[in-house]
Amino acid sequence: MFILTEGQAADSPQFIPVLKKVRVRGPVGRPRTRPDAVAGDKAYSSRGNRVHLRERRIKAVIPEKKDQAANRKKKGSRGGRPVSFDAELYKERNTVERLFNKLKAWRGIATRYDKSPESYLAGLHLRASMIWIDDLLLTAD
Repeated sequence: MFILTEGQAADSPQFIPVLKKVRVRGPVGRPRTRPDAVAGDKAYSSRGNRVHLRERRIKAVIPEKKDQAANRKKKGSRGGRPVSFDAELYKERNTVERLFNKLKAWRGIATRYDKSPESYLAGLHLRASMIWIDDLLLTAD
């Protein structure tokens, strides 16, 4: 699932819309809409993102930015508790980073030659399908 933004828009504002589209398949039944945990880099450490995850009882595996930690400490006891962070679970985030590298290995996606959002999105879906089929063939051996 992909969400396109215009120009050089930041990723963080798309965090909640993407999370709303997530479906976690289990062994039986319909897919869940609430994952156990969400990992992200420091760009996603905003208060709004953390509140949204906390309200949905989703574990946030997002490191705290240095300036956010400094502001919290500066407030003293009114600054709240430090965010919890699972470093071992955070290491799994590289799976997503590797996927983006595989997507960008296709020149049309990396350079954004496609002018219309529809053709760019079609290219993303095509490349993702190719990666998925390659992974299926590798695991079948």
